[in-house]
Amino acid sequence: MAVYKQPKSKNWWYKFTWNGKAIRESTKQSNRRVAEQIEAAHKTALAKGEVGITKRKLAPTVAEFAERDFLPHIESQFADKTTTLAYYRVNVKHLTGHSLLAKARLDSIAPDLIAGMVEKRRQAEYEISSINRTLQVLRRMLHLAVEWGKIDRIPIKIRLLPGERQRDRVLTIEEENAYLRAATEIGERSLASYKSALEGIRAKQRGQEPISPADPFLLRDVATVLVDCGLRPEESYRLRWRYVSDGNLKVPFGKTDNATRMIPMTERVAALLEMRRTTAPGELIFPAPTKSEHINQSSLKKQHAKACKLSGVSFFVPYIFRHTCLTRWAKCMDPYTLAYLAGHSDFATTKRYVHPEMETVREAMKKVRGGHTGGHTVDFEASASSSKTSAIS
Repeated sequence: MAVYKQPKSKNWWYKFTWNGKAIRESTKQSNRRVAEQIEAAHKTALAKGEVGITKRKLAPTVAEFAERDFLPHIESQFADKTTTLAYYRVNVKHLTGHSLLAKARLDSIAPDLIAGMVEKRRQAEYEISSINRTLQVLRRMLHLAVEWGKIDRIPIKIRLLPGERQRDRVLTIEEENAYLRAATEIGERSLASYKSALEGIRAKQRGQEPISPADPFLLRDVATVLVDCGLRPEESYRLRWRYVSDGNLKVPFGKTDNATRMIPMTERVAALLEMRRTTAPGELIFPAPTKSEHINQSSLKKQHAKACKLSGVSFFVPYIFRHTCLTRWAKCMDPYTLAYLAGHSDFATTKRYVHPEMETVREAMKKVRGGHTGGHTVDFEASASSSKTSAIS
């Protein structure tokens, strides 16, 4: 090996010629054997480069990939979907908030790192469903990292935690009516308080004009649209007046490609929207002083909790209105129509709402057979007895 020491230097150097080019570098090692190994490694790297074998790039850490690649991609892809953006941002924050996982490189994520993050969130008393959403975002990040060439393969299979509570609650008609009455009462109380304030000391003697409630019956109207039309909450938030025509409600956007659909309005939805035209004369049906100019998940949070308490209905998330509507529809319409009205892209999702009842099956079979329920029914025992008698005779 062509290693040598320069005068007054304790470290070994190496010098050789590669493709007519002189290469001379310090090994920064005082051990001759180690210096010779470094020289050999340099020559091997050059030889690999000549035949197209390049040095493997260092994979980014979870935090680096999230900040530089994943979040910019998400923000550009879902620029007009504030709820989806918030979902990804919050869960990325949970991932990078766990220091050991955040510092880990994407190609070396070990099971103990994920277990540590999960345990930390369990101790913070997060629901299993919330933890699973974070795990799903991590899974999405790893798939994109492979797709974009940041890593060669996914280093670990991300498994969701068992025991997640499903959003399968269905409101009874009594619960629905009690809730809507409470939502109406909240609006009426708001108006009554405003009228009382107009007659109060501050308004009359001090000249302090009370703030008029901008939209006192907002909760009632949104809840009615959700439970009657089966919209996703975020779909209802973004509704515009131009989507209402000929007794139908058009949904031109949504969570999936199949979300675009036309839904017939019930009489009470049509009546409520007609009344709303005086309170919301602009472009949006449910306007609000937010960045998006329409209501969002937080706009109704306090009023919804108040309506649940006032009505005596145990607390539920607003999505239950949609689940209730689709479950009711499933009893009265075929699965394909239900899938269209629900805006499902996967028919397996629709199947969760379809529970055939024996009476419904019998009624369908009766219609197929022309209304006869027993005309062709065979009494197998009598038939068998008759056959035996014929054989004996």
